[in-house]
Amino acid sequence: MHELRSLTGPTGGSTTFLHRPRHGRPEGLGRLWDRDPSRASGGDPNDPNDPDGPPTTPEHGDDVELEDKPISATPRRYKVIFHNDDYTTQEFVVFVLMRFFHKNEAEARHIMLTVHFKGAAVAGVYTRDVAETKAQQVMDVARENGMPLLLTAEPE
Repeated sequence: MHELRSLTGPTGGSTTFLHRPRHGRPEGLGRLWDRDPSRASGGDPNDPNDPDGPPTTPEHGDDVELEDKPISATPRRYKVIFHNDDYTTQEFVVFVLMRFFHKNEAEARHIMLTVHFKGAAVAGVYTRDVAETKAQQVMDVARENGMPLLLTAEPE
């Protein structure tokens, strides 16, 4: 036996549902069917000859078909590169590597020496936003301290 039930939402609007009890389940756990024609997809929800029937809401234990969504690509990674100059002190480079890139002193000194002898070195690899933010923060602190330190964020 089917019966119509009305539910009142939090905004005061009322929606009418068709309740179809299922065998072996308590009365309150049957499927609810949307009977509001303004929100129904397809044909008339009151039409008994409609092959699609009214839209359903899955219940606990029901099998549900899920659409496979394309897996999003991993975000492109960017290298934060320190560039050598003749004015920025080695101590300052070590300081910003420890403060902004969370390097210990040995790692910071190794990167600083690589910059000094090879002209550039990678301090870290991050997503684009993080890499650009870190580069800009370090350059801002460098300018505040009178250093012309240059950092770039380049794709990996």
